[in-house]
Amino acid sequence: MNGRAGAGRWLGSTAVQTLLLLVTLVWITPLAGLLLSSLRSERDNATEGWWTAFTDPAQLSFDNYRALLEDSGLVQAFWNTVLISVPTTVLVVGVAALAGYAFAWLEFPGRDALFLVVVGLLVVPVQIGLLPVAKLFGAVGLFGTVAGVVLFHVAYGLPFGVFLLRNFFAEIPREMLEAARLDGGGEWRIFHRLVLPLGRPALASLAIFQFLWVWNDMLVALLFADGESQPLTVALQSQMRQFGSNIGVLAPGAFLSLAVPLVVFFAFQKHFVRGVMAGSVK
Repeated sequence: MNGRAGAGRWLGSTAVQTLLLLVTLVWITPLAGLLLSSLRSERDNATEGWWTAFTDPAQLSFDNYRALLEDSGLVQAFWNTVLISVPTTVLVVGVAALAGYAFAWLEFPGRDALFLVVVGLLVVPVQIGLLPVAKLFGAVGLFGTVAGVVLFHVAYGLPFGVFLLRNFFAEIPREMLEAARLDGGGEWRIFHRLVLPLGRPALASLAIFQFLWVWNDMLVALLFADGESQPLTVALQSQMRQFGSNIGVLAPGAFLSLAVPLVVFFAFQKHFVRGVMAGSVK
């Protein structure tokens, strides 16, 4: 019986590993194809498939990336993406952390009703707010600016951030906070020295979600950004519309746009997993 049970566990483990390997190959194949295409000349990409680079590595070079760095429009679009994504992520995480702590542990009139309003905002689609917010930004001079895109993303990212962090902070033992208050700690000191360190996994998870969503966004930027403030997604879409099959620019630009979120995700992967699992068990 033990032998059969051991064989069954081995077969089950082998099947799971094989399935995970297949899923990994399916996921990584387009990424590898994009990377190799970005390192090949436009002539090679037009005549042969990207997989021929494995048998002929001499066709790989960084000429496309050098040409990309010489394209001032795409370089500006990259920095616009950074200027949009980083402040948005910082503002959403910072404001959501303060609001989440207040909803979880501070008593004030209308707290529960206000939190229900925040939860209700989660079901409001982004598309509903595009036109009225565009008119509002046009009236106050924010339409077509980086600041306008940042404010829109912050407004629509806060409900989820507040909801996530409030639920995480509410799991902190009350006795721990009461002990800190008995030691003379004020609310700001408790929040800064106790709650934020304990909430690091949730904060990291929220930061990753928000950064990836804003970095890859095209809908909001397509409407609210002009030619000088457009991010990389809009700039690449414009290149595709103008030049069609200009893969010598599109491939390295697309891989650059993809590589940054991957680096951010893997850099904070440990905190991300902890944040996702937070609250599932006590």
